[in-house]
Amino acid sequence: MPKPSFQSRRFPSRKLPVFSRSTYPEYLRIAAILRTETVGGALLLAATTAALIWANSPAADAYFGLRDFKLGYEPWHLQLSLGHWASDGLLALFFFIAGLELKREFVSGDLRRPSRAVVPVAAAAGGVAAPAIIYAAIVWNAGAEALRGWAIPTATDIAFALAVLAVINTHLPSALRTFLLTLAVVDDLIAIGIIAFFYSSGLQPALLLAALVPLALFAWLVQKRVSRWYLLVPLAVATWGLVHASGIHATVAGVLLGFTVPVAASRRETQQGSTTAGSTTDVGGTGMAARLEHLLRPLSAGFAVPVFAFFSAGVALGGTTGLTSALSDPVAVGIVTALIAGKALGVFGATFLVTKTTRAQLDDGLKWVDVAGLSLLAGVGFTVSLLIAELSFGSGSARDDHAKVAILAGSLTAAALAAVVLRARNRHYRRLEAEETRDDDGDGVPDVFERSEQDG
Repeated sequence: MPKPSFQSRRFPSRKLPVFSRSTYPEYLRIAAILRTETVGGALLLAATTAALIWANSPAADAYFGLRDFKLGYEPWHLQLSLGHWASDGLLALFFFIAGLELKREFVSGDLRRPSRAVVPVAAAAGGVAAPAIIYAAIVWNAGAEALRGWAIPTATDIAFALAVLAVINTHLPSALRTFLLTLAVVDDLIAIGIIAFFYSSGLQPALLLAALVPLALFAWLVQKRVSRWYLLVPLAVATWGLVHASGIHATVAGVLLGFTVPVAASRRETQQGSTTAGSTTDVGGTGMAARLEHLLRPLSAGFAVPVFAFFSAGVALGGTTGLTSALSDPVAVGIVTALIAGKALGVFGATFLVTKTTRAQLDDGLKWVDVAGLSLLAGVGFTVSLLIAELSFGSGSARDDHAKVAILAGSLTAAALAAVVLRARNRHYRRLEAEETRDDDGDGVPDVFERSEQDG
């Protein structure tokens, strides 16, 4: 872990640090997630690029024919296109991982303490409210259909954002990475609520109540620490199918299933962990949520999300004229503006407001320009934004295609702007670290400490 700066060691703050250094186990967990999500972000980008190239090639009809090819059992309302199977089915795994993360953060992570949770929660809320307001203001005169997309620019794509941060970061404070991950977790929770309450239709209460039966059985088994896949998977699939048929978006089933998994380790799990201490890959001794996350995250980041992106991001741009037409749509203008400006203003403004009106403050080793760079990075919206675009306008519609173009353009621009700011800050922290470890006289004591002693 990076050493704290000399100033923060000598002059500790009396106020509660917002971006304070996390515990070592928490640091290791975040580092492991960063490595996995970086690979997932690269695969996500590759899948998106492949879809765009294929959708705009002479073989475009084959791409759209594959995306719209239907299979499944119609009496169960499951005869879906491959694109819908990806968005409704594969993304349920992504949201299951999100449910596990959310529960872990609220039970054993930073969000369990109000003093630590207040700022990332406020930042996430600001990062949802500001883009939604800006989007609505831009498309207000474009009709009720356009307003349905108000939630598209509210989501932050954690895989892309962490991938960008990992490429830039060599000397940035680890507190920035911790804050980005925590903010994204809260952002996911808000997005889940938006999908459940604003983008569900044709609610069937009987089927929704029926879904509680396999969900309750799944919860009972995991609380008993039963991890046999042939028992859990059929119950999870049954819960997903009934939630899908009830009119609630099926990805919500993934979150509900994730919430049932216990976080704390049982006595037997703790004993198992002590007997396998020293292994770099073993996750024994941790709760079932951590084990399932460890097992399923590669499948989510390496397969489910890239496949969804492949079927969702393919848009026929129609050359320069078609691209210009797409970006001139008020919906596209609203999304791009909200992702770039709205997210940055919302996250930065909420963080600034909370630190100025409560006892919370920035860690002594951070500056507001670091928060500005991270706020820009929060404008990288992709996976959930694409999903909400389809729910808002209908898959394959002209407005849906325009929204997807805007999501790509806004996310790439936000990532580029964040990279400029954070790369400059990375150089700054690299110089500071070099100065703190510099020892010109060769006595083994860094010069910065010798100067501080001479200054009294």
